[in-house]
Amino acid sequence: KEEALTSGGGQIKKAEAAVAEARAAYDAAAGSLSKARAATAKKLEAAVAAELAPLKLGHAQFRVMLEPLPEGGPFGAERVLFEVATVEGAPFGSLARIASGGELARFSLALKVALAEASAPATLVFDEVDRGVGGAVADAVGERLQRLARSTQVLLVTHAPQVAARAERHFRIARVGDRATVALLGEEERVEEIARMLSGAAVTAEARAAAKRLIDE
Repeated sequence: KEEALTSGGGQIKKAEAAVAEARAAYDAAAGSLSKARAATAKKLEAAVAAELAPLKLGHAQFRVMLEPLPEGGPFGAERVLFEVATVEGAPFGSLARIASGGELARFSLALKVALAEASAPATLVFDEVDRGVGGAVADAVGERLQRLARSTQVLLVTHAPQVAARAERHFRIARVGDRATVALLGEEERVEEIARMLSGAAVTAEARAAAKRLIDE
């Protein structure tokens, strides 16, 4: 007990030295990470910007914000934020708050495409990335997904015929009672399904012809 009392000051100094050493190591590692993040942020901004025009977001802007954390944290000295301005001259704001549903889906696609080209994953899964868009925008989304599929496997859930027509394989998912069924469609079945997506429950000859044109194009 006496030894603990008399040596307590020395133990405190050792602990303080250990804390200072750990802080210095953290600051050095966090500083290196911050530099790497700043450089990578610029590259990501450029890569995403190149994807916006094809996705009919030509007037939109995207940027990566590195918000400093006064005391740092387990993931470095800053918080990484994605911000966008969807109207020319408008201020930047949070991607999740500023973008509409359709815009958010296309920004998400642009981000995934940019990141996939930096380090292509084995598979990309998109759940209705074309939600809230149609016509020429849906076609642009489908074209970008088709290009992306040349370098990686893409699995996509879609209700857009312009997107479905670009797939290599088309599966129809249907609910029967409390069960879901998945069926790989042949060429004629695929035309019929895309025609149904175009016209609804009553499939017309015009819808079938339009479906064939979509697939051929």
